[in-house]
Amino acid sequence: MELKVWVDGVQRIVCGVTEVTTCQEVVIALAQAIGRTGRYTLIEKWRDTERHLAPHENPIISLNKWGQYASDVQLILRRTGPSLSERPTSDSVARIPERTLYRQSLKLSV
Repeated sequence: MELKVWVDGVQRIVCGVTEVTTCQEVVIALAQAIGRTGRYTLIEKWRDTERHLAPHENPIISLNKWGQYASDVQLILRRTGPSLSERPTSDSVARIPERTLYRQSLKLSV
C-alpha cells in the first residue's frame, strides 16, 4: 500500500506500507530518502487539529479509524530536534557544530 506524507510542503509517497508498519519505520524511510538526520515525528492533521503519532503506532490503522474522512487527513513529517551529533556538548558553550562531509554518514536518530 502507498502512504502519502507531506515533507517540507511536498507530498511524498512511501510504498510497501502495511497495517503492521510503524510510524517509526515510515519516519526512518523518509529521513533516509531526503538525506537528513535529526529527530522527526509524524503528525496526523485534519482541518485545524494536529496529533502526534507515537513511534509504535501504525499509520494505516490510524487512517482507517477516520472512516469516510480518511482522505481529508494529512500525514506530515515534522522535524522535532537535532541529531545527537548536532547537539552541543556540556563543555562547549555556544559551539557551532562543524559541517563536514562525514555528516552524511551519521546514523539516523529517531
